[in-house]
Amino acid sequence: MNIAILSGKGGTGKTTLSVNLFSYLNKGTLIDTDVEEPNSHLFLKGKLIKEEGVYKKYPLVDDDLCNYCGKCGDFCNFNAIIPAKKKVLVFQDLCHDCGGCSLVCPTDAIKYIDKEVGKIYHHQIDDNKLFLYGNMTVGEVSGVKIIETLEETTKNEEILLIDSPPGTSCSTVAAIKGADYCIICAEPTPFGISDMRMVVELLRAEKRNFGVVVNKYNLGNSEIFKYLEEEGIELLEKIKFDREFANLLADGELLINHSEYFTNKMANIAKKVLGDKND
Repeated sequence: MNIAILSGKGGTGKTTLSVNLFSYLNKGTLIDTDVEEPNSHLFLKGKLIKEEGVYKKYPLVDDDLCNYCGKCGDFCNFNAIIPAKKKVLVFQDLCHDCGGCSLVCPTDAIKYIDKEVGKIYHHQIDDNKLFLYGNMTVGEVSGVKIIETLEETTKNEEILLIDSPPGTSCSTVAAIKGADYCIICAEPTPFGISDMRMVVELLRAEKRNFGVVVNKYNLGNSEIFKYLEEEGIELLEKIKFDREFANLLADGELLINHSEYFTNKMANIAKKVLGDKND
């Protein structure tokens, strides 16, 4: 079962929920797909067992073969390849690695070469758990390729938790692509509720089953609970803000190792989402 954990905005507690729920489970795999700024590894102390590069292909034009017909530029919807009078300009960051420009080239002047866009790190947590996270190369504009590689690598896992990027960008859509169930981590603030609504719209458009965990519920108002009731959205759990929790997180500690209250919350969420799969 694949479970994606999302949030409408940063700072809601999505990673806190992800790493603690993962640590509570008896087995499973966690992938951190927030590849622009991964942070799950700050809380999970495992053994690095593998490091691999992730590569994207982009076109390289042979000027001796090119007749500057312009068909490659006409084909590309992303303006990644633009023919001029005496040169074909290639913008690597805009390329979506579809291979179309080489297919339409009548002189076979275009070939593809690899470019490293990031890395994936594999960690063994214990005998029954694996943790992987991706890290995008500084200067790259999209982490989708890294996210897709993370998901392909773990596609056969019995229980997979996906710590998704915040928001509703292309990276988030890629992260939830194989999810059987989604958990929205939200906070009861005006921005938190507004951004959560966008995530709800995304998940409904993608026809995903989902529920909501309200984090730091004692800092806001009751508007979020009214919204969930009106929309018929399941409230999986509500978790209080506690300054001691904040201090522990600042030290890179897992809350389930220090708080029976928090451990019980993870147990309730696991039971509602996984049923007896955690036995």
